[in-house]
Amino acid sequence: MTFQLRFPSSQVSHWAGQYPNRYNDAPIIRIGAEAQARGSLTRDEFLAITEWKTKRSKSRCRKNSESFVREVTSCALTSTEPRLKIEVLRLLDGVEWATASVILHFCDEQRWPILDFRAFWSLQMPAPTVCDFALWEAYVEHTRRLADELAVDMRTLDKALWSYSEANQPPS
Repeated sequence: MTFQLRFPSSQVSHWAGQYPNRYNDAPIIRIGAEAQARGSLTRDEFLAITEWKTKRSKSRCRKNSESFVREVTSCALTSTEPRLKIEVLRLLDGVEWATASVILHFCDEQRWPILDFRAFWSLQMPAPTVCDFALWEAYVEHTRRLADELAVDMRTLDKALWSYSEANQPPS
């Protein structure tokens, strides 16, 4: 699996700066910091994060109880096992790989990318039709390495990948 930027690496800051204001992530960053300090998400925080990612799963996400959200997210955020971190979040109704990646991206102390078709396109990869841990692991390794090489945080890299795709990806 080979990931390669579609744009010069020197433009990462430029493309990150193009991230649309309509996707205000400041409240989600705050929620993530609070969850990280606490070691879990509340149900309301979980619903805010999942709705930020996608409104399509809102009704399914609402099926999760407060205690289930707290237990599952506590397991994910306190585990040292990368596979458990991502896969346990998928026990939550309405959460698949992309949404689980958002929870880790904002709430975990480690650096995690967001799985998104736009990011894959910006890395010259087709959007996966099926995700599994092997794909996730390869994507995490590549984005962490790329962020290190570019001396940017994962949020900056994610915004750049997303924004470049939104501006340049032809409609499918």
